[in-house]
Amino acid sequence: MSQLAENLEKLQVAIADACRRAGRRREDVELMAVSKTYLAKTIAEAASLGLTLFGENRVQEFSGKAKDLKPLRSNGDKPIRIHLIGHLQSNKAARAVELFDAVDAVDSLRLAQRLNDAAGKLGKRLPVLLEVKLSPEETKEGLEPESNDAAQLLEQLPDLMHLETRGLMTIAPWGAPEDVTRACFRSLREWRDRWAATHPKLNLDVLSMGMSGDFPLAIAEGATRIRVGTALFGKRAPYTGSPE
Repeated sequence: MSQLAENLEKLQVAIADACRRAGRRREDVELMAVSKTYLAKTIAEAASLGLTLFGENRVQEFSGKAKDLKPLRSNGDKPIRIHLIGHLQSNKAARAVELFDAVDAVDSLRLAQRLNDAAGKLGKRLPVLLEVKLSPEETKEGLEPESNDAAQLLEQLPDLMHLETRGLMTIAPWGAPEDVTRACFRSLREWRDRWAATHPKLNLDVLSMGMSGDFPLAIAEGATRIRVGTALFGKRAPYTGSPE
């Protein structure tokens, strides 16, 4: 058994255990393999083990892998999907729409409009998540939930016909105590419930929250998708490409 296969086996046991303790069904929590900085061959190995959903952080980095992964993405039986989960600058929106199956980090109306325009030109409907900032860290991206920006985006999203809003995502503060982390995840769920009631035209079913170090807490607070990289692929080397 390869190291990746062993890691995946342990991870699946941990996810199942977290679901059981939370009184939830395992099939209600989707696993996204965060493959940033890993080669296409590593993604291919993960796909051979049954994983179908992958998250990448950078447009430029993934563009170098896209050609090698094309056969896996067009596999009729079990195609893999690649989502952009990192911060996206508006000027890279068109390229992102070309490369990715979804964008999980929409954090402004301007970006949403750029993605909508680009998707329209390609004749596609792009699934998106809204990234919500629920941590005080300045390095975190995302919509401030009580801001005018968030209100305007939520109001105008139904009119962006080439985007398909699927839900919300957030990142908990690094190294925070368990109660702080849980409060962050709980807050995302509460905002989802509030926005779903006030914006019934939007589908906000997906709650993407929780990573290698805190996914059991996210599952306990209602995550429908967890994003796991290190616990699956091991410690990653830092990205050395050009800044975006």
